[in-house]
Amino acid sequence: MVDTIYVLLFLLGVPFFAYGIYYLIVGISGYRKHTKFNQHAPENRMCAVIAARNESLVIGNLIDTLKEQNYPEDLFDIYVIPNNCTDNTEEVAREHGAKIFHCTSEVRSKGAALEQFFDATFANNDVFDAFCVFDADNLVDPNFFSAMNNALCDGEKIAQGYRDSKNPTDSWISGCQSIFYWTLNRFMNLAKQGIGWSAALNGTGFMVSREVLKDGGFRTFSMTEDIEFTTQSIMKGYRVAWVPEALTFDEHPITFETSWKQRKRWSTGTIQCFSQYSAPLWENFKKTRNWMCVDMILYLLAPFMQVLTSIYTICSFVVLTLLLINTQVWSDALTFAILFGVGGVIISFLFTAMVVKLEHHKIKEVAGKAFFSFWFFLFSWIPINVLCFVKPIETWEPIEHTQSLKLSQLQLNK
Repeated sequence: MVDTIYVLLFLLGVPFFAYGIYYLIVGISGYRKHTKFNQHAPENRMCAVIAARNESLVIGNLIDTLKEQNYPEDLFDIYVIPNNCTDNTEEVAREHGAKIFHCTSEVRSKGAALEQFFDATFANNDVFDAFCVFDADNLVDPNFFSAMNNALCDGEKIAQGYRDSKNPTDSWISGCQSIFYWTLNRFMNLAKQGIGWSAALNGTGFMVSREVLKDGGFRTFSMTEDIEFTTQSIMKGYRVAWVPEALTFDEHPITFETSWKQRKRWSTGTIQCFSQYSAPLWENFKKTRNWMCVDMILYLLAPFMQVLTSIYTICSFVVLTLLLINTQVWSDALTFAILFGVGGVIISFLFTAMVVKLEHHKIKEVAGKAFFSFWFFLFSWIPINVLCFVKPIETWEPIEHTQSLKLSQLQLNK
């Protein structure tokens, strides 16, 4: 009977083990060097697009970095989409030289604002070759447009730039989220680019060509328009290229409460996308044998796997403990479970330091507590996912941004 229980626990754990091995194999490709795109003269007309809600404190600095691009001024425009604002975001944007687009319908999410902008642009001002989307709190490297122009000229239609951090030293949570995005940059986006698959859009610092947007527009319904648009594009046969030379600096939350709210939106959106697109992705794979569809299904499956893995782990530990009480025999399985848990926390310390070094940052550039709390940051995603299954959020809420830094200040701090 005891042996049967051990076998059953092993068999139940196989899917979770296989899921982890899959991402381990994919992640190993992140150790390779990125193949740079060819250098091309500026030729594509770009449009920077910024949906903004009460961002008067930070949006001026973003526009300044866009105005200072190493790219011909006659080949790009900057548009701000103020929506639901109760401050002077629009006035600040105008003062810094941006053009303004006013939405004519209700805006309940960033995706809705982008949808209205693209539809109106193609109807009234169809002059752009590509659109680059930013969040209002960003700062942008001077070579961003040039890097995206290179990708476009090399045939890429959608591209994600490198999402760096403005404030990794502010708090343990901003440090953890900085490390989290550096991890995604290398072990997801760089790794998948290396094997010829699609990276994923990360909400800001990305480029979409006119050709792609004309093919159906920007139509998203979920809380995570970036993941949803990535999914839609893969089903149409496109991929998201990885362009780390196109660099943006993003402000991360400095309190756990704000991070919790932000990640609830991400998890809710991912669950929505899985419910909506997992079946169409599978049908698309059966027709086209495009393995990026399967990879996207597994990506969207993450909240489910995190919760199920946690339930399996807790139940296994309870069962093994009860067996110990009843048999008075300490099992190898119980030893493994304890070592796996303790070892995972220890390895997280080493992993965070490795990521920081691989991404060419200094240890002192990250809040020290982040290295010891990254495991907790990841673990906290489990209750977030559980809450999103029980009571998903229904209203898109903006995250307050307060880091009014100029790019020159950021560079001096490094």
